[in-house]
Amino acid sequence: MTETVASGASPLLSVRQLTKLFGTFAACNAIDLDIAPGEIHALLGENGAGKSTLVKMLFGVLEPSSGEIVWNGNSVRIGSPGEARKLGIGMVFQHFSLFEALTVAENIALSLDPKISLKEIAREAETLSKAYGLPLDPYAHVADLSVGERQRIEIVRALLQNPRLIILDEPTSVLTPQEADRLFETLEKLKAEGRSVLYISHRLEEVQRICDRATVLRHGKVTGACDPRQETPASLARMMVGSDVAGIQRDDECTIGDVAVEIIGLSVPARTPFAVSLKNIAMKVRAGEVLAIAGIAGNGQGELFDALSGEYPVSKDDAIFLRGKPVGRMGINGRRLLGAGFVPEERHGHAAVPNMSLSDNLLLARCRSDKKAFLTGGFLKVVRHSVIKNAAKRISEHMDVRKSGEDPLAGSLSGGNLQKFIVGRELDRQPSVLVVNQPTWGVDAGAASRIRQALVDMAKAGSAVIVISQDLDEIFEVASSIAVISDGQLSSAYPAKEMTREKIGLLMGGVHAGSTGQAGHTEQVVHAH
Repeated sequence: MTETVASGASPLLSVRQLTKLFGTFAACNAIDLDIAPGEIHALLGENGAGKSTLVKMLFGVLEPSSGEIVWNGNSVRIGSPGEARKLGIGMVFQHFSLFEALTVAENIALSLDPKISLKEIAREAETLSKAYGLPLDPYAHVADLSVGERQRIEIVRALLQNPRLIILDEPTSVLTPQEADRLFETLEKLKAEGRSVLYISHRLEEVQRICDRATVLRHGKVTGACDPRQETPASLARMMVGSDVAGIQRDDECTIGDVAVEIIGLSVPARTPFAVSLKNIAMKVRAGEVLAIAGIAGNGQGELFDALSGEYPVSKDDAIFLRGKPVGRMGINGRRLLGAGFVPEERHGHAAVPNMSLSDNLLLARCRSDKKAFLTGGFLKVVRHSVIKNAAKRISEHMDVRKSGEDPLAGSLSGGNLQKFIVGRELDRQPSVLVVNQPTWGVDAGAASRIRQALVDMAKAGSAVIVISQDLDEIFEVASSIAVISDGQLSSAYPAKEMTREKIGLLMGGVHAGSTGQAGHTEQVVHAH
């Protein structure tokens, strides 16, 4: 299916029948796409739809199996990112490639001509960053910067190479609403200069707001093209998924039970020079409640998850209580045995071992908490493989995990499908307390809806659920109460219906309504349901 540029304009970039095979699997299958000069063009699709593969071919990271890339009217072969940059294509990846111990200018210098002096790079970077509304101190160390500032470095680094097309992969996933607004202003400036932007995002409201056109991929093929401003988030999601995406069913009248998780005056020093200290954290979460903790990455979310899960026990036993028992010094297996479940942020290597099968990963995660079901044979403890495989199958069916075989390697699943399995693995135990960090990070609309509904249902069934998330849409969909973490401090919790994006944005930026007396405030909050 050919997707044509607005009438009258010659495309800056055209791809014709672009295909990428991995063995016999077509990650991109005969893709046609045109991007006009001075347009912001959205690339939409579920996880595994082929978006990343396509942009990696455009940026010279992957070589196409067949098809043609036409740049400014000339057929080109892009053999490396360096060649892409020479043509005038810049890219800002979702995951940053910055060295924390170096300054802003030193990081930028790594991708520029070594003949240019550091002083000149610093001056240019500072001038350019101000001109585009992305101010940076070139002599600041990356380790001291917020995630939003780090992203500015990546964008300024790309802009210094004077690109005519800049590819942005999930650029707002780590930004506050206020920082996202600033980024959109920058994109409008680029557009006014006649530069083009290829914009990849799962946030459909953003696409509607800033994009001129959208191309939708599904299973490696172009399935549609549209003007996103003429669509709704629901109709865009339908184009991506091929069917209606279910909205989240909530029950705001559900019964609130006893306190299941309580933190009292928790302070944890930073474990590494680049980590965040937790400062006097207090909170209460009751059975039947979903407490969502908002915040920009790098403000102590990972450290709070580690303390709650027991991956890194804390010094005081009575700083954390699970179902009335002090567990501060208890490890993760002990807490699992008390009925808690945990889903960490990092899928690969932390929540799952990529080169192990799904059933082996299930055994690894639950061999202590499900010892009776999974192991037999007295002292020797023989693994009951059939039981574990059946459990993995049950989880996959319940969470609609799409996979290539009966029991494939975890690393062979797309990010969204692996995430559904990892969340399902914890839900399958029916824990009385569930703590999830970034439950739908980089996950498409269909998978995200399924995961969020599962979390809401968990609370409905009487569990206490804590969701740590940077996604405000997600937070408003699942939360009964909301708190914000900023620089290792946790705000009071507020009923979700009293919170607005602006309030959360201010709290994310560190404007605290005071971090004392939190426990008492939360108490009132919970009774407000």
